[in-house]
Amino acid sequence: MSVKAIKMSPRPGVPTVVRVSFLLWLTAVTMGIVETVIRVVYSLSGGPESSGLLIRVVVYTAAVYVIAQMRSGKGWARLTLAVLLGGIGTLSLVVDPISWLATGNSLGEVFAQADPLFYFVAPIRAVHLAAVIAALVFMFLPAANSYFRAAGTVARGKGGSMAPGP
Repeated sequence: MSVKAIKMSPRPGVPTVVRVSFLLWLTAVTMGIVETVIRVVYSLSGGPESSGLLIRVVVYTAAVYVIAQMRSGKGWARLTLAVLLGGIGTLSLVVDPISWLATGNSLGEVFAQADPLFYFVAPIRAVHLAAVIAALVFMFLPAANSYFRAAGTVARGKGGSMAPGP
């Protein structure tokens, strides 16, 4: 991965909606990293170990690479983000709370049964989830669609391969 691919300043020609999506994806990754740090600290202080540290490091590193490629106009990266982080990643954030509620527990019981870790992690997960949903929306707005379509046309013209056009 080149430094150019992860440079924080916007590239010329990248639509605002793609830049916003890029920043929202980075926000989601940052929230995941913050949650991981909190879980590691919690486990070191005697709480149950549940950080999955190695897996999270690999996932977040790969995610930042794919996010940078998305900003560069790579259609495969947009699709990867939508399916893996937008779909599977979102499910991983909401499956436990939904399962817990589905077993007959109430929202009031959440706070009655919450441990200290919950009070640190819940707001971070909320921001994480909101950032993912917003990033997905911005990534598929009309200006973004045009950008990815044009980037795919340029790449195919140079012998590269991109996601198929319309």
